[in-house]
Amino acid sequence: MKATRSVPGGDILTKGENHVSHRTFLKRILQLDPVRDHTEIVYLDAFHEFPFDTTRSLEFALFRTYAVPSIATLLDQTGEFAQRARKRYDDTDLLLSEILEHGYDSERGRAALRRMNRQHGRFHISNEDFLYVLSTFVFEPVRWIARFGYRPMVDQERLAWFYFWRQVGRRMNIHSIPEEYAAFERYNVDYEREHFRYTPANRRIAEATRDLFLGFLLPKPLWRLGEPAIYAMLDEPLLEAFRFPRPSTLLRRSCRGALTLRGRLIRLLPERQRPHLRTVIKRPTYPDGYHIEELGPPIERGSKQGDAPAREEMP
Repeated sequence: MKATRSVPGGDILTKGENHVSHRTFLKRILQLDPVRDHTEIVYLDAFHEFPFDTTRSLEFALFRTYAVPSIATLLDQTGEFAQRARKRYDDTDLLLSEILEHGYDSERGRAALRRMNRQHGRFHISNEDFLYVLSTFVFEPVRWIARFGYRPMVDQERLAWFYFWRQVGRRMNIHSIPEEYAAFERYNVDYEREHFRYTPANRRIAEATRDLFLGFLLPKPLWRLGEPAIYAMLDEPLLEAFRFPRPSTLLRRSCRGALTLRGRLIRLLPERQRPHLRTVIKRPTYPDGYHIEELGPPIERGSKQGDAPAREEMP
């Protein structure tokens, strides 16, 4: 089955876009091997080349998962989004950022994975759902950057994101991860086509996330004015799965045009020399800093689920 949300492949240097080839970090990436050096490539992308785009794309990657009823229902039942949406966001952001910043085999990366596995181990989550969420971490950054980045990713980058998250998936004991980029993308597209559908739980989780995003940008009295801009960034399958209003064509073009313009302006600016690290950002949830072992909802001691690490790393 053909992947309808795919991104054109090919190294940008073969497309005549040599006007960005002088950039230091891109030159470094082009010298690296995506299988052997994927951790370094992903780090350079996430914190030097595309920090804004990586963050936004992973936010919308998680947004996509809420269109799957089995995922949204579980999140809805925990009550975390309804009661502590900002903390839920910060916990997820910090755990993923620890892995991206330090690597999955570093001390902090392993600690983040252990914490994530213990959190997930309390619930019955299908391997297929895990596999789909993992796929969004690969393909949503590639798609977002192709549309809004100052340049599209080169082959080394696309493959590096695939190999990086594939290794993370193995350490989460996710089975049947495709061995090829194209096969994993087909899984991602086919899964969405088969599983996206409306439920009230989808809507509740999506509304909580929408309001969280609006809270980053606007005072609460202005949220209603900002809602259409959120809808303008969602595609038709997501709008249908959440039963959100359809934005006007003009608004869609304006919002997406603004992001495209931003990418073109970034191309003209000097490249970022200092990494833009997510773990050092001041957050109201953790004004005095955080410990990895405290991220996420508390795990009760003595409970059968809490003490049993249900998702061990694969050898």
